[in-house]
Amino acid sequence: MLVVVEYPELAGRSGRFRFGAPHAVTVGEDGARVAFLRSAGPHDAAPALWVLTVATGAVTKIADGPVEAYAGSADLAVLAWARDGRLHCSGSTLAAAAPVHGPRPDPTGRAIGYTTPDATLRVIGADGDDQLLAGEPGSGVAWGVAEPAAAEFGRDRGWWWSPDGSRILAVRSAGTVSLHLLDLYGGWVDVHWDRETYPYLVDVRWTAGNPLMTVLRRSQQHGLVLSVDPRTGETQVHAELADARWVEPVAGTPLLLPDGRVLVGGELAHDGFDARCLFADGSLLTPPELYVRRVVGMLGGTQELIVEGTDGEPAEQHVYAVRTALGGGGAKARRLTDRPGWHHAEAGGDVLVIDDVVRRGAATRPLPTDAAPLPYAPQPVLARVTDRRLPAAVLYPSGHVTGSRLPVLVELGAGPGHQQVVLDPARWQERQWWADAGFIVVSVDTRGTPGVTPCFEKVVHRRLADVALTDQIDALHALTGKHPDLELGRVAARGTGLGGWLAMLAVQRRPDLFRCGVAIDPVTDWTELPPAYAERYLGNRTDNAEIYDHHAAALGQAPLLISPTGGLSEELRFLTRECA
Repeated sequence: MLVVVEYPELAGRSGRFRFGAPHAVTVGEDGARVAFLRSAGPHDAAPALWVLTVATGAVTKIADGPVEAYAGSADLAVLAWARDGRLHCSGSTLAAAAPVHGPRPDPTGRAIGYTTPDATLRVIGADGDDQLLAGEPGSGVAWGVAEPAAAEFGRDRGWWWSPDGSRILAVRSAGTVSLHLLDLYGGWVDVHWDRETYPYLVDVRWTAGNPLMTVLRRSQQHGLVLSVDPRTGETQVHAELADARWVEPVAGTPLLLPDGRVLVGGELAHDGFDARCLFADGSLLTPPELYVRRVVGMLGGTQELIVEGTDGEPAEQHVYAVRTALGGGGAKARRLTDRPGWHHAEAGGDVLVIDDVVRRGAATRPLPTDAAPLPYAPQPVLARVTDRRLPAAVLYPSGHVTGSRLPVLVELGAGPGHQQVVLDPARWQERQWWADAGFIVVSVDTRGTPGVTPCFEKVVHRRLADVALTDQIDALHALTGKHPDLELGRVAARGTGLGGWLAMLAVQRRPDLFRCGVAIDPVTDWTELPPAYAERYLGNRTDNAEIYDHHAAALGQAPLLISPTGGLSEELRFLTRECA
């Protein structure tokens, strides 16, 4: 059946963003200012742009909402944003010659670059002159715009300023991707690497010295970290990345450290180790027990690197300071957060922001907030189940009486590759809504999910459907020992995207356990997905046609509700009826 529903009742309450709470936090490189977005309160969904002056604690509203995104100079003295195609800039009014998208001041604050709807790259100089830096309108060639494959690697940018603001490194996308160094006076240098062998541009960073870039083969099993000579465009290999399944670069890398070494993410998979770590010119910086998720940056005045990661329970994320100085004692990491939870950080100069609290040395100052309390106070029961120690969680209705057996809703979220079992109350709001509607909600991070070990994440290579579905089933049976109120005769599955695909497979391939399902905007045919995404899991389509066929999800006659966007009321009626 096909039902179109378009009214998610819990919008703005089921993720990290909450109305009235600070988000999109940026710390200036000198630590003097912290910029952030925040709506006026729970009833105002239009986020405004604010700046905190760290030394005085003064908070200034820079712009009323809605400000969807912004960028700043290195010290955040100049901020820029776009609204309805018009350029807005703190402290001045600038007229752009074309509709503006993604404006970004140069690090010195003298010029502002932006892209246009016809995929050209323009710059407004200090004198207000708006010039076309690169563009081929009407040709289908895009300049300064992230190519479609970039999103599969977490990259949403297509151009980068040099540290001194004199040049821009820009992507040119014309079926294939190339990089070019453009100065503000018409000079042009091509960046040279083997683009045929390494077609995927994973990330680019230009914080100091020469730009750094990561490129991957189409198979994603081998990659290079390259340094670019800005004068000639020639590249030098700093590190090789290799994995028999796929290379998973660490967010925030590569990064040029103050002592000139290049920081890269990698994996230890020998001598009993199975860890995601950081290396500087080949030297291990992080202990194997720390699963590194993201590099935040350097903390000024120290030789410490700030990272986000996990050192035990995958449902938690903590912030760590990692020593970068070479010396005895081996790799060490100092945890900066002590409460169980899902913690985030941003850094600049000698200022560190952790969970919306600004820290400079021993002094702390919270970012202002006007967020209303979350509507629910969920208390999921966490466990590690089966011999594979799968992270799992069971969420009961508020006031549940033990002995009252209820239907089970297996919440798959966005599916494999996305953690569901995390200690973040905002992530459980919608699931508590479902629980209070009469279900026991179960979430399982099957193999293929990050946060445990690299091998746990990558064992699904070319067999994602079988592994993910087996883990869900095994976890359900294992949970009944401590949770006898799970009524396994009435189980429903629900997911979005890849999670919707898994919900469809569950109902179609194991109808003996899964009575019905809801698939929101589901993947049905992997051959229609971007190659960079599909081939990471299933390999090349030409060489593995049978694997793609095995992973297809047919609509059939199974009791499924297929929705393009998600609508809780309609879903509830459907699942309540099917699980009666």
